[in-house]
Amino acid sequence: MFENRNRKNREKGFTLIELLVVIIILGLLSALVAPKFFGKVDKAKLKTAKTQIELFGSALDEFRLDNGRYPTTEEGLNALREKPGNLANWEGPYLPKAIPMDPWSNPYQYRSPGEHGPYDLISYGMDGAAGGDGNDRDIVSWE
Repeated sequence: MFENRNRKNREKGFTLIELLVVIIILGLLSALVAPKFFGKVDKAKLKTAKTQIELFGSALDEFRLDNGRYPTTEEGLNALREKPGNLANWEGPYLPKAIPMDPWSNPYQYRSPGEHGPYDLISYGMDGAAGGDGNDRDIVSWE
């Protein structure tokens, strides 16, 4: 009878060694998988910024078709959501939602006239500063 009770108590749970082995295996797996996962997150942010800039470009072109010009630097991208001044032909809003921040929570930079075309639209990447490589590189409307 006493042997039966001891056997039941031993079968109820895991030993400390078993738990440590499982924790070590999970730690090793996460150390191998996490860097690959975060690399994909960074690529997704770059793609998102590029896609948003293209969508802004379409909205800016529609604004120009209606009004004969692009919004000025002072009017900015907000001119796509709210009527600036007294534009008689403004048919907006040209974007369905508010102007988002870039994927790194920085505002998009808009200039019109631009140095590379009628307007320049820029996301400065992860570092939020002009220039850079990799995740810090600028995503621009003219490329």
